Amino acid sequence: MSAPDPKMGLSIRPILTLAILLMVLSVLTAAAQTPQPADLFATIQALDAKLFDAYNRCDLDTFGSMLADDLEFYHDQTGLSVGRQKTIDAVRQNICGKVHRELVPGTLEVYPLKGFGAVEIGVHRFTHPGDPGPGGEAQFIHIWQFNDGAWKITRVISFDHHALAR
Repeated sequence: MSAPDPKMGLSIRPILTLAILLMVLSVLTAAAQTPQPADLFATIQALDAKLFDAYNRCDLDTFGSMLADDLEFYHDQTGLSVGRQKTIDAVRQNICGKVHRELVPGTLEVYPLKGFGAVEIGVHRFTHPGDPGPGGEAQFIHIWQFNDGAWKITRVISFDHHALAR
């Protein structure tokens, strides 16, 4: 067996080093784009706050920007609504100035969906401005997709709507 040619080793080494460096950079870039599990809860919690701040203030531009074009919204009382614009129109017509939503403290759960995004589960409370009554509550599930550096809701399930006891 002959000894390796020192000239060959010198010319291949920079190429191998560059190839390894490019692989490491691609892994680090992918990791930086996808929130890590430790950050996922805080990310989704902040997105929920932003979404429902817009909902409560009737900022339909911000609200709509957080919904996927092909949003599917399943509601135990109104059924299925498909499409971002239908949901925006329903909020404009039925929610703006009439309903306020808040997340019930301690109910938020967040789980990663590998290669897609996250699932958010919780309970939210609805009140009516000017009505001193306790309002109502419902459970919800949001499916968030992380794509091209942005989070959008692709599916909503809102169920178990009930009035709170006075």
